[in-house]
Amino acid sequence: AEHQHVRYNPLRDDWVLVSAHRVKRPWQGQLEKPPPEDVPRWDPKNPLCPGATRANGEVNPKYEGTFVFPNDFPALQPDAPEPDGSDHPLFQAAPARGVCKVMCFHPWSDLTLPLMSLPEIRAVIDAWAELMTELGASYPWVQIFENKGAMMGCSNPHPHCQVWASSFLPNEARLEDRTQRQHLSQHGVPMLLEYAEQEAHRKERLVVENADWLVVVPYWATWPYQTLLLPRRHVCRLQDLSDSEKDSLASIMQSLLIKYDNLFEVSFPYSMGWHGAPTGPYLEEDCRHWQLHAHYYPPLLRSATVRKFMVGYEMLAQVQRDLTPEQAAERLRSLPEVHYKKRAE
Repeated sequence: AEHQHVRYNPLRDDWVLVSAHRVKRPWQGQLEKPPPEDVPRWDPKNPLCPGATRANGEVNPKYEGTFVFPNDFPALQPDAPEPDGSDHPLFQAAPARGVCKVMCFHPWSDLTLPLMSLPEIRAVIDAWAELMTELGASYPWVQIFENKGAMMGCSNPHPHCQVWASSFLPNEARLEDRTQRQHLSQHGVPMLLEYAEQEAHRKERLVVENADWLVVVPYWATWPYQTLLLPRRHVCRLQDLSDSEKDSLASIMQSLLIKYDNLFEVSFPYSMGWHGAPTGPYLEEDCRHWQLHAHYYPPLLRSATVRKFMVGYEMLAQVQRDLTPEQAAERLRSLPEVHYKKRAE
């Protein structure tokens, strides 16, 4: 807790420098603007709102729950042509095809997941599982991710996520596939199943838990209040969860995200995403080495206005953090599970 050291991340096969004493240094750098508190519940100019017109001229239905539609500016398209052949091994290109969708969590723009009810969060989880099944029938990788807050690149305050299905395994998926496969081969147990059991026993990095799930600040965390959401049983994909596990997932997500908001009493920004066994042609292969999990990467470090920048040493050498994962977990764990906006109610 007092002296710098490096920690190994077995999931990414890399190292992080932990320099806990650096959090005490004075800060005279960039200060962020807190998220706006006056987001209108419905705005006809907001392209994600029910009944609003999007950039391509399509009008959204007056939806009352979740709403999924094709991304109007997709990074991947299903009919992209083959790239030109390469005449040198240093200049390689390969086909990239896919589908990009947007999923609205709720019709109200002034709600975020921690302020939604458990049935509303469960509806989001059901929609995630349905998209994983639908797109995963043909695509090898389906990436569900949420960028929350302008600080993490979200261009619209309406509660939503994106789902990109690709004809290839992205870099992070290929890396996690390799490391988890190696761990199962060497130790006879899925890496993240063993890791969850160890963290549940040790408890020093535990943030919140229930009968089916636990959330920890991972031993190898890079972002200040990064967390890892893990099931207790061996499960490969989101669509493999039982109804009771989806209910308990809604509950633990709500608990975690309320703690995040309560940390600095602000709508807490983050990027999150689900990782599970590949799909498409991999549905017929042995993927026992995979364990379903979700990553949460929040940028805030000291306050609602001071963020962690991944620059300099992080970009040119290796990632570095300014407080230990144990300190971060203890702070998150001690926070109340009643949202700060609801305490006066």
